[in-house]
Amino acid sequence: MNKQSFLSILAASIVIASCGKKDDKSAQAGGAPQVKEYKTLILQPQSATLNTDYPASIQGQENIEIRPRVEGYIEKIYVDEGAVVKTGQPLFKINAPEYEQQVRTATASIKSAQASVSTAKLAVNKVKPLVDKGIISKYELESAQYNYESAMATLAQANAALVNAKVNLGYTTVTSPVNGVVGSIPFRLGSLVGSNTAEPLTTVSSIGNVYAYFAMNEKVLLSFTKSASGSLAQKIKQLPAVSLLLSDGTEYTEKGRIETVNGLINTETGTVNIRARFPNPRGIIRSGSSTTVRIPNEIKDGLLIPQSATFELQDKIFAVTVGKDGKTKNVNITVMENTPGNYYVVTSGLNSGDQIVLEGVATLKDGSQIKVQNQSAETVYADLK
Repeated sequence: MNKQSFLSILAASIVIASCGKKDDKSAQAGGAPQVKEYKTLILQPQSATLNTDYPASIQGQENIEIRPRVEGYIEKIYVDEGAVVKTGQPLFKINAPEYEQQVRTATASIKSAQASVSTAKLAVNKVKPLVDKGIISKYELESAQYNYESAMATLAQANAALVNAKVNLGYTTVTSPVNGVVGSIPFRLGSLVGSNTAEPLTTVSSIGNVYAYFAMNEKVLLSFTKSASGSLAQKIKQLPAVSLLLSDGTEYTEKGRIETVNGLINTETGTVNIRARFPNPRGIIRSGSSTTVRIPNEIKDGLLIPQSATFELQDKIFAVTVGKDGKTKNVNITVMENTPGNYYVVTSGLNSGDQIVLEGVATLKDGSQIKVQNQSAETVYADLK
């Protein structure tokens, strides 16, 4: 081996050795794990109003089917679908000439009966003095009086027939029984209708008040009523006023009250049907509308944590606390049923003064060393009203 080759090999060995030392230094520098920083919060009791929303369907306080009382052809339709009507306002006119004829016949019968009464009365007045004088027997007077009473009965019968005929004639004009909104009208001019017609002429929905029907989880209902005293009816009266969100997302100006809770629980869904009543003085809400009922829940001095600060495992909810040594601990917590919004109301598992991790909790294991970056309550609960 010549001198030049030896020097080349020696230089290469020096370079490799120096690289190895650098790698060892780098490995030593990177061997110590870095402590990651996490946002945390020290829990303190909070008071807030949490709103729970439930899909609801609207029905008028009264949905009255309008049906004809007499048979005939529809001669006039005075209203259109969706029209707002008042009590007694005409809706339909039914052409039934036989009822007009009945009125004329009954009127003529009254005149005939009145004439018979007059004749019978004259006969009594004529016979009575003759009987008093003994010219004719008393039998003649009794017979005349019976004829007079019979004529009076016939007149009463004729008057009753006229009243009945006028009532039937009045049925040819179909009017609205309540203030409300007219529904669909399946019939048109010339349609033959009667009391036996399967389909109603229309439906009038009363809009002075409307009912919102929705379903609530049995456990949620229990939490709403558990704190109140008295019977179920008394507990319902103590429930807070509820709001209504219209289909465009705006809140209805009038507040409503929960009035009834169905006595039967749906075994398939575990829910209870509930009815709330809302005033509707301007007729804004229509029967059949899809809306949302919002129920407020007043929380006083409760432990509220962001839902993002929890994770679920095997149907259990966990939060992560941090000890004074900076090590984490996964804690199983229980929360209020169906807590709305972005927060949980913790009922057990955490205490005031506990420090919890606010984000990235699903990746933390028990005993993980972290660096805390404590957040103020004002920042964490900024969107809480």
